[in-house]
Amino acid sequence: MKKFLVIPSLLLVAVLAWRYVALPLPEHWSEQEVRLIQSLALASLPDLPPDSSNRLADDPAAAELGHRLYFDTRLSSNGKVACASCHQPELMFTDGLALAMGLGMGSRHTPSLVGIAYSPWFYWDGRKDSQWSQALAPLEAAVEHDTDRVAVLRLILADQRYRELYENLFGPLAAPDHLPDSASPLGNAERLAAWNSMETDAQIAVSTAFSNLGKALAAYQRLLLPGPARFDDYATAIATDPSTMQAGSLSRAEVGGLQLFLGKAQCASCHNGPLFTNHEFHNTGVFAIAGQLPPMGRYDGIRTAREDPFNCLGEFSDAAASECIELRFARDENDLVGAQKTPTLRNVTLTAPYMHGGQFKTLAEVIQHYNDAPTSMLNHNEAKPLGLRAVEASQLEAFLHTLTAPLATDKKWLVAPDYE
Repeated sequence: MKKFLVIPSLLLVAVLAWRYVALPLPEHWSEQEVRLIQSLALASLPDLPPDSSNRLADDPAAAELGHRLYFDTRLSSNGKVACASCHQPELMFTDGLALAMGLGMGSRHTPSLVGIAYSPWFYWDGRKDSQWSQALAPLEAAVEHDTDRVAVLRLILADQRYRELYENLFGPLAAPDHLPDSASPLGNAERLAAWNSMETDAQIAVSTAFSNLGKALAAYQRLLLPGPARFDDYATAIATDPSTMQAGSLSRAEVGGLQLFLGKAQCASCHNGPLFTNHEFHNTGVFAIAGQLPPMGRYDGIRTAREDPFNCLGEFSDAAASECIELRFARDENDLVGAQKTPTLRNVTLTAPYMHGGQFKTLAEVIQHYNDAPTSMLNHNEAKPLGLRAVEASQLEAFLHTLTAPLATDKKWLVAPDYE
């Protein structure tokens, strides 16, 4: 009888050991692994590419104007909502909520703005093709700022400091004749009627000024860049000595997580490059947001981007048509149904909850989702079950903590300016 009981006990111990005891690490990284790790380090991040659609994208004076606009709650119908309300500096320019909350609840989770200027597409579905055109949309969205382009223009005209900054950048600013108090082609019935009552030249003048403010906001947001984290210190160390695999700035568990990130967990398939994102769109079987139908994602997003009057090819863009390569040649195949943009993993520990609808509260839940790779509600799930053991999931989460670091942005840009 005693012998019969011992055998199951030993089996149980073996199973628990397999699930919860870490396997030994190799003695050193391979040359291929070292190259891959270097490709993820901030030292490999190139200079910020120019935005041909925004001639003032890197103008310090434009960034100053954008900084003031970013924190100004007057850019909302109730005087209480600013860009910084949802993209909060202390939360790596997110808001800590599952769904964004402005004047009302939005339909998507607020993504981080840190390093986003490197991306050719904006929003989870990529329906905007520049940072300045993205910056304009929340201003006129009913659940966000709920203002309109005429009201914003009136604010710039009435505020002496705003007017000075604007005119130094874009030239003289004057209100068109018979300008209504409030009007927008995207507004409610009253605003839309007021917009339609305006002359075409007045509409173009207002939209031009509005787009200029978006370009100033983008100039400011391009300054929001990640700083080096412990992972980057580790990458520097192994660049010259791969035998430092189990030493340096990372713990044994974190190194094990990095190894999984590069290999078995397949994270680097999408989360690659120094910002840990390929800036592309993928369907990974994330369940629908409560109370909403499964979104079409990138399939609809690229079609919306092509129709946007503020896109790279539009009359308010500073780019030549030949410079709008991303928009002209973007994919729109059926396999993009349900695909959402790959977010950066830099500072991911500070940007919970996760996914396009904030469906997961913790990193552990995210890792479990990819470990299970459930069937997608739309199209197909690109991810496949990983077979991670409990200890491996824990190691992978530990590694993600090594990507947290202060921003490489002057602190003056992270607080509201003096509006006096």
